[in-house]
Amino acid sequence: MKLAEALAERAEATRRVEQLRARVVSSARYQEGETPAEDAAQLLAEAGEALETLESLIRRINRTNAAARIGQDGTLTDALARRDVLRLRHAVVTSAADAAAGTGERGYGRQLRSELMMLSALPVAELRAQADVLAREIREIDVRIQRANWEVDLLD
Repeated sequence: MKLAEALAERAEATRRVEQLRARVVSSARYQEGETPAEDAAQLLAEAGEALETLESLIRRINRTNAAARIGQDGTLTDALARRDVLRLRHAVVTSAADAAAGTGERGYGRQLRSELMMLSALPVAELRAQADVLAREIREIDVRIQRANWEVDLLD
């Protein structure tokens, strides 16, 4: 099985656990004289099995990510960490540029000459350029990660 297939199975197992949790909660109590819509104990047992499957998949995915090397990025785990930090850095730079530009502020221009003028403390154009470079880096590393996901076999 390829890593990408295991990732898809993990997502499906996660959805299944959440669905079972919701069904257990809705069936956990019922009114006297009524019959519950579903057997909560059976649903809870199914959720336990689904969680065991999910744990096994997560362990195998993590082992594979730690062992698989993808070029200059090191292991898949290293590349994933780099991508996560790039995304956070992009969000910080974009937020800083938006704040410096006054984006999102209501009435950020002066309405009367007697009002104080708001000035930017940061170079907006430079921050936007930096955000563009970060966005490109995120796309590039994401492509390498996706390629590896379809090339790497899942470890036991």
